Amino acid sequence: MTRPVAPLLTKSELAYHSVREKILSGEFAPGSVINQAPLARALGVSTTPLREALRRLKAEGLVELDAHRDARVTELKAEEARDLFEMRRSLDPLAASLAAQRRTKADIAEIREAAEGLEALPDDPEYAHLLHHRRFHRAIYVASHNDLLVETLDGLWDKADRYRRLALEVERGPDAKAEKVREHQLLVDSVIAGDSDTAAAVMREHIDTSLGAQAAWRLRKSRG
Repeated sequence: MTRPVAPLLTKSELAYHSVREKILSGEFAPGSVINQAPLARALGVSTTPLREALRRLKAEGLVELDAHRDARVTELKAEEARDLFEMRRSLDPLAASLAAQRRTKADIAEIREAAEGLEALPDDPEYAHLLHHRRFHRAIYVASHNDLLVETLDGLWDKADRYRRLALEVERGPDAKAEKVREHQLLVDSVIAGDSDTAAAVMREHIDTSLGAQAAWRLRKSRG
């Protein structure tokens, strides 16, 4: 049986995914200028699809564009870090609770597969590490079977990755990393067991001690 052929990306989509990866991986640092002409050449596209990609990234809050079409990676902001933490502290536990109540056999299989080999983020994570963590959390979100909740949490996750990288500038000890691994396993166990109260409690603890929470604290402290 032949496997279906993956749809080809348009030049705009290719530019979008490439620039987005560069931003979230830290290659394009917060506040840095995006030189469009050399970047377009490096991506093998013209500036027109690149500008389309940048407008899409602007809508996600990752890029700023001015009237002269200059592009800059959005700065990290203490207010946004706080807002992200507050939203996720409410919505992630809700998703975990609903997942424990509504998960299907397919959901359980995806959660288990996404959890396989999942470790705490290293101090200088590659893009693949961020994607692995996102896949795990999204598997729990999807198991909630609440489309609006999944859509909202997807959007929050897009913004939060850059703040995780900021928090990782402060080295974590082995105990802190081991605790994150333990929390991931508790989430898997409680969702699969259908224990919504435990799933919500573990997820709330997970968010309270998350890299996003640490980033919010660091940015707030830096402002005095």
